[in-house]
Amino acid sequence: MIAFAVGGMLGGAMFHLLPEAVEDSDEPMLVFALALAGFIAFFIIEKFLHWRHCHDEECDVHGHEQNKAAIKPVAYLNLIGDMIHNFVDGAIIAASFMAGAPLGIATTIAIALHEIPQELGDFAVLLHSGLSPRKAVAYNFLSALGAVLGALLTYYALASTEGLASILLPVAAGGFVYIAAVDLVPELHKERKPLVSALQLGMIVFGLALMYYLKAAFGG
Repeated sequence: MIAFAVGGMLGGAMFHLLPEAVEDSDEPMLVFALALAGFIAFFIIEKFLHWRHCHDEECDVHGHEQNKAAIKPVAYLNLIGDMIHNFVDGAIIAASFMAGAPLGIATTIAIALHEIPQELGDFAVLLHSGLSPRKAVAYNFLSALGAVLGALLTYYALASTEGLASILLPVAAGGFVYIAAVDLVPELHKERKPLVSALQLGMIVFGLALMYYLKAAFGG
């Protein structure tokens, strides 16, 4: 699922979001500058969250946690970070649907596939931080509502503000590339078995091919 999400996100950025933004913009170079800005913005957000986490727990110079005791604030910090991530995911989904229904559907599938293992990981973090399973599920659900908020705000902003799509689409593309390259690909590299690695490559190519097919078939 993670490998397919990598292909889907990269394909969505390269075959759908960036070309759509270039078509809607009078300055193609600005589109790619905004894509880079989106990439950097995601880097800053994630760096800030890691920095805050290391100040909440004890970390060594390499950023590894030394204190493994259950600490409540860590759970809430994780929820805040997850809500921000979900808000951005919702914004990307809304922007993708504004560019075309096929792209919106494919984007939703790609995001859902990479969210499933992440949400399982977040649940484990909440349990490790001292929350009961019931509270962990409830708080995780509340953080997931950030996606709904991001989608609604982005949809109404795009519908009411002319030219906003040409700004948000490349920023979303930069976010796609960041998530795929920085958050997901390292997870794939943890698997060293040749057969599994070959299957991962196949799923990445499949994700790319699917996004290309949707572009060619529907022009979304």
